[in-house]
Amino acid sequence: MRVAINGMGIAGPTLAYWLRRSGHDPVLFERAPAVRTGGYLIDFWGLGYEIAERMGIISTLRERGYEMQRLQMVDRNGREEAHMDLTPLYEAQRGRFISVARADLASALAGACQGIPMHFNVSISAITKQGAESLVTFTDGRQERFDLVVGADGLHSQVRALAFGPEARFERFLDCYVAAFRVRGYPHRDELVFVSNTVRGRQASRVSLRDDETVVMLVCGTERVGADHRGHGDPRPVLRQAFGDMGWEVPELLDAMDAAEDVYFDRVSQIHLPQWGADGVALVGDAAACPSLLAGEGSGLGMLEAYVLAGEVHRSNGDSARAFAAYERRLRTFVSGKQKGAVWFRGFFAPQTDTGVMVRKLAVRAFALPWLGKPFWARSLHDDFTLPEYARG
Repeated sequence: MRVAINGMGIAGPTLAYWLRRSGHDPVLFERAPAVRTGGYLIDFWGLGYEIAERMGIISTLRERGYEMQRLQMVDRNGREEAHMDLTPLYEAQRGRFISVARADLASALAGACQGIPMHFNVSISAITKQGAESLVTFTDGRQERFDLVVGADGLHSQVRALAFGPEARFERFLDCYVAAFRVRGYPHRDELVFVSNTVRGRQASRVSLRDDETVVMLVCGTERVGADHRGHGDPRPVLRQAFGDMGWEVPELLDAMDAAEDVYFDRVSQIHLPQWGADGVALVGDAAACPSLLAGEGSGLGMLEAYVLAGEVHRSNGDSARAFAAYERRLRTFVSGKQKGAVWFRGFFAPQTDTGVMVRKLAVRAFALPWLGKPFWARSLHDDFTLPEYARG
């Protein structure tokens, strides 16, 4: 089958890899001019890690990634309020846990797709069903026919809008916003330590990276930005207004932000769809069931969905309706559970009350105790799902 995949983030290249392994003909389309670089750090473990192993890219990810040693919470004056040794986390996962830039994961996945056609600066703009095929129109005006079309184009998926309806019908806003950017030469460094300052409704954090880079993440509640803000235009003035009166290093971080090449800023949302595929069009990753950026496992879930969809497409012998039904049947309950669990993290990143801030500090102190931390991580990072095995072409 010839398959058009819109998006070259995480799920798109994963899907293309496994489709080709099964003897199909995937084609990747990406509206950006190249595989994206930079970006924030993600924690990578579990099913995503296992799929990456099967794709032969773990050595690359471990080379580019980090094994963080410590979580540190500081007050507005930079004094430590709580900390947690992350060693029990790695022990609970038997070392199968790394922190890696999302863009580095995307780059490694794209590298595994050598030989698969990749088209940059172009994306899908229209889909017309014509019998068993779809006539796909691209933003550069050309048209091609495909047996299947897959949206792997993220939270604000164009393919989802074309095939299933406007985003507003499926978005569940979690009442907060997130920003992330990288800066070079920032003077304060704590190697392999995640440092954060949290006050009511806001959190600022930083992690020191290689090559004298620092990645910064800012999270705040809707009351600091406005529920109707969609992140259009330069986000820097909005972020200065939202975070400008915080203590600690936040004024320095905001000044450093001016030199950042790119500032990611968006609403924190989930996507809830009644179905992930119909009429020859399917969705994977955040386009299908975004758990939210704060969930901590979105990339792994996107890879899982791509792996299963590729397997079911191959198993269905060209029957897309059968493939889509099996894809959802295998994953719907598991993914919905991850989405429900992710809602809790909203309060962890941006507590709404002073009491919530205090509870967060106490929780970090409690999980710093080895006898409590290791069992906690073993339970919370356990995926109750076994990867299905598929015959490959």
